[in-house]
Amino acid sequence: MFGNKEKIEKEFTKYKDKALEFINHQQETNELMKQATTKVKEKKNSLGDAFGKIELLIELIKAYSKGDYRNISKSTLATVIGAILYFASPIDMIPDFIVGLGIVDDAAVIGYAIKKISGELVEFEKWKEKEEKSRNNLEGQDVGAGQSKSPLD
Repeated sequence: MFGNKEKIEKEFTKYKDKALEFINHQQETNELMKQATTKVKEKKNSLGDAFGKIELLIELIKAYSKGDYRNISKSTLATVIGAILYFASPIDMIPDFIVGLGIVDDAAVIGYAIKKISGELVEFEKWKEKEEKSRNNLEGQDVGAGQSKSPLD
């Protein structure tokens, strides 16, 4: 069942179509990211390699929602949000309440989405790396006497 690309694609398409509704609704998108982040934390040990991938997808949508990163197509946004919707949904091909198996289909859908958007995801990773280096350089600069570094500065 999990190796059947057609079944995964058919199931995923339902969520991708629904994802289009989220693209221009920041509040709904933010709520979805909170749900997905909570599930990632709960299922971290069960996710294996998919853990880092789903985190990257969530970071991409958060960066897009904040307006920090816009170098992404609407199709890719729909693919990412669709994968996250699927992941966050407790009722999908294999419901999450089936212990030990409920996460397997989620990982398959995440993998499927990653393959579809690999080029744009690589670009996001490069951007993210550059942003982190830039932020680290700013934090490493000397501060004036009597001033302290604050993450809020």
